[in-house]
Amino acid sequence: MNKIVEYFERPEVGKAVRYIFYASLVLLLIAELFIEKHPYFHWAAFPTFFAVYGFFACAVIIAVSKLLGKFWLQKGEDYYD
Repeated sequence: MNKIVEYFERPEVGKAVRYIFYASLVLLLIAELFIEKHPYFHWAAFPTFFAVYGFFACAVIIAVSKLLGKFWLQKGEDYYD
């Protein structure tokens, strides 16, 4: 297990994996243009709608969790004093 982690920590391998990941994302977005859809709502028929929707939903989840952590979960340094 340790050798696998060491392998992927090498900069050239990490860069190659990142490029493969980006290429697969682009290929999936292009493939979506050729898939026939039967959307219930008219805005779901736009190309790459679900990719953009998923990205913004994830960004909102991250932002809300950061705000919750900052204003509700974290306590001051002198909280237990």
